[in-house]
This record gives sequence, structure tokens and C-alpha cells, in this order.
Amino acid sequence: MTRALLSVTDKTGIVEFAQALQGLNFEVISTGGTATRLREAGLTVADVAQVTGFPETLDGRVKTLHPLIHGGILGDLRLAEHRSAMESLKMVPISVVGVNLYAFEQTVSGPHTFEEAVESIDIGGPAMIRAAAKNHANTYVVVDPADYGRVVEALAGSIDGEGLRRELAAKAFRHTAFYDSMIARYMTEKAGLDAFTETLTVGYRRAQPFRYGENPHQRGALYLDPLSGKGLANATSLWGWEMGYNNWNDADGAWELVADLPPISCAITKHGNPCGAATAATFGEAFELARVADPISAFGGVVAINGVLDAEAATAMTAKGNKLDVIVAVGFTDEALAMFKERKGWGQEVRLLTAPLPEPKSGLTVRTIRGGALIQDSDEDPGKDWQVVTEVQPTEEQMASLRFLWRIIPHVKSNAIVVGKADRLLGVGAGQMNRVQSVRLSLEQAGEGAIGAGLASDAFFPFPDSIETAAAAKIGAIVQPGGSKKDPDVIAKANELGIPMVFTGTRHFRH
Repeated sequence: MTRALLSVTDKTGIVEFAQALQGLNFEVISTGGTATRLREAGLTVADVAQVTGFPETLDGRVKTLHPLIHGGILGDLRLAEHRSAMESLKMVPISVVGVNLYAFEQTVSGPHTFEEAVESIDIGGPAMIRAAAKNHANTYVVVDPADYGRVVEALAGSIDGEGLRRELAAKAFRHTAFYDSMIARYMTEKAGLDAFTETLTVGYRRAQPFRYGENPHQRGALYLDPLSGKGLANATSLWGWEMGYNNWNDADGAWELVADLPPISCAITKHGNPCGAATAATFGEAFELARVADPISAFGGVVAINGVLDAEAATAMTAKGNKLDVIVAVGFTDEALAMFKERKGWGQEVRLLTAPLPEPKSGLTVRTIRGGALIQDSDEDPGKDWQVVTEVQPTEEQMASLRFLWRIIPHVKSNAIVVGKADRLLGVGAGQMNRVQSVRLSLEQAGEGAIGAGLASDAFFPFPDSIETAAAAKIGAIVQPGGSKKDPDVIAKANELGIPMVFTGTRHFRH
């Protein structure tokens, strides 16, 4: 006798799979809802309790945890001693294990109690999957309904069974590892433990493979973390070519930035750095103000707005001379969507996405290095009181400029300098190896707009030379974290040149 054990939460295709197995002379044994579904389809199914002679008990916590089940799964039929032991103990081999797990992810992703989460932790399922995966030399373990057809083909001798069993075993261990990673993270959080535990488990599910990664010779894909806060990874594509690695990376930078800006704001990014940002009375005006800061870089860039994109904004974005790769918004009006689709010369080159605005940042950020990973808390400004450190005080207008720029500075790669006003970014110096060069680049881009504008630095000024450069461009006020041994010299230079300076106490390196 050859047995198949089927016990699934996702019942997609399970009836057809069972029918095919019975057509190959398998006896099907099952549990609970799966057995009910199969009987409703007219199939003959034996309950696991009939096999074990032991009833399901403890509210379903114990039903498949029995030697006659696990012995049937784990017995290595290549070994004479295993065959002899199984025969003497009346263990019937189980050659197919079709199991997927309680919906823990669904439970904890919605409203739930802690007790409901605990009851959604599957015990028997992972045990059977792992047992069948270990004994893949003899057993097909199937956790994904998409694989049912290939298993039937292998059992019928149409395709190579040995290679498929090994492939399915690897997939099964990924399945249980992902499942356990979610439980581990959830329980760690509920126990109130520090996130920096002795081991870190994070599970990702592939959402989209890419044609290539950052460069054509690299592979890449988008993966989702089901337990993280919502953000760009949860976007919906409305129009345009498929997003690639660089599209997602740049779009994420724009989306994270615009989420930190005031309502009715627009952000434009290029190669991971902001090249425009503004807030205004309408999204159309905000786009125009953001674009004018650096129209050359905005060409072929990513645009994000923190609301519903309307016809006025679409008119501004589709104007002659503009070219955009990705536009992200909370939503698009029907009229605006039609304007992008009908814009001559663009076709589907512009990708239109809707996404939920990022939830307040929390948790950990992960950056891999060869052989390991660098893990840290996400960069959040602790909200320390700002301190005016110069004799001359900034005006209300200057303070508004500095606060707007301070929202932008964490999104610019270090060494980072930004110049602007209370409603717009005017110049950016990003990713330079010395801060003086970043100051020069930001002022050069801002041009005459730097006169009376604010300037923000992601880290302290180690010497007064940057203050002198800013003063020569007639910058109106400066905000920086402070914290250098040379702070007294820098403050003295600002006083000498009549530039108000504010310390925030918080550094925003972004490497």
C-alpha cells in the first residue's frame, strides 16, 4: 500500500491533486477541513485518527504527532532494517506529504489577540514537512499547490523524480524557516525584548524577479517582509514597464523623503539622492518648484507626491521638455491617469505607482557586507531641542527654512549639504569625500537663490572654512548637529560673519 498524507490550510488545487493520486492507486489520509473538502468532492479519505487509533485531542493541538504517522514519513525504504522495523510495527510508508501551515501571517497582520496568535502557531505541520524533507530520498514533500502537477508527473514516471524530490525538500525547509522567522520576531516583540538579540531571523517573500539588478550582469529581485510597516514595497502598478532594481531603489528614496515633508509636497530623486523637493498650495505648484531646483537631474528622474495626483499636477509633469521614469502617489485621478497614458512620446516608459505612505519608521535596517550584515535602528530624529549658538538670532522665516531643510538632510548621502527656503530645495551637495566640496556644490547649484537662504549639514563642520564659503554666497542661516572639538571656532566665525547658527544635537549620516 502507498499512502499520501494531505493536510493543508491553502486548499487551492487539493481536490484535483487527491484525485490524481488516487488514480495512481494512492490511499489518501487527511485531517479536519482538508478531509471534509475531499469527501465533499466525492473522494474516499481515511482520517489520520483511523491510522493512529488515537483521536484528535487538545483542541486539535495533537492529531498527527504519532509514531505511525512520523514513522511512515521518516522510514528510509532503502535500508533493510528500516523496512523490517516498519513491518513489525505496522508502519505504512507515506510517500507523498502535501502540507502547508496555519495562517499565522494572516492572523498577526490583522486585528487579533495574543492568544489567537499563539493558536495560529502550527506544530504538527512543520514537524511533518521537516520529516518528509529530511527523507526526500523516499518522500515527496509538497508545500506549494503550484507543484502538485509536477509531483503527479514524477509519480507517473514522466519526469525525473529524484531531482524533483531534492528540489521540493529545499523548498520545504525554506517554507518552515520563513514561517518560524515570523513567529520568532512576533514573540520577541511581544516579550518586550531588545531587537538586538543573539540571533536575528528575518523572512522575505519574493514579490518580483528583475531582468537584472543594479547592472545588467547582476541578478536581482524584490522581496517583501510581511511583518514590516507598509511602504513602497506594497505599491500597485497602474501603468508602464515593469519596475527594475534601480527604479525601486530611486523610487523608495523619493517616497521616504516626501513622507517626511509637509502635506502637498513633491520630491524628485535621481540615483538615490534628492534633486528637488518643495511644498506648495497644490501638487502642480509643488512639482514646478521642486523641478526648477535642478531640471537637468530631474530629467529621467523619479517623482513622488504625498497625496492624490490630479490633472493640474499631471499637466505640469507631462509638459514638453519633461521626461520622468517613475511617478509615485497615494492615488491618481482618472483624468490625470489618462493624461499620462496619452502623453505622446512617453508610451509606457513612465511607470505609475500608487503606494501607502510609509508608516512611522521603526525597527531595524539591514545592510549586507561580504560574510555578514550591518544592522542598526532606523534613523529617527529624537526631537531634541534646537539650540541657537550664535549671538545673532535667526528670524522666523529663517527658522522655517532650516526646519524644512532638516527634513530633507537625512535622505541625502553623506557628506550632505542642502540649501533652500521654507518651501523648496535649491541646492544639494551629496556623497563628497569632504564637507567643503559638498558646500561648494550645493551653493553652485542654488546660485543666486542662496542669497538669504538656509543651509543644512548632516554632520558638524570640523573647521570654519565652510562657514566662510557659505558667507561668501550670502547664506542667511545655518543648521548643523554640532559636536566638534572645533565648535567654538565655527561659532566664532559665524558670529564674526553675522550668520545665525542652530545646533540640533542629532547627526544624520547616510552612507
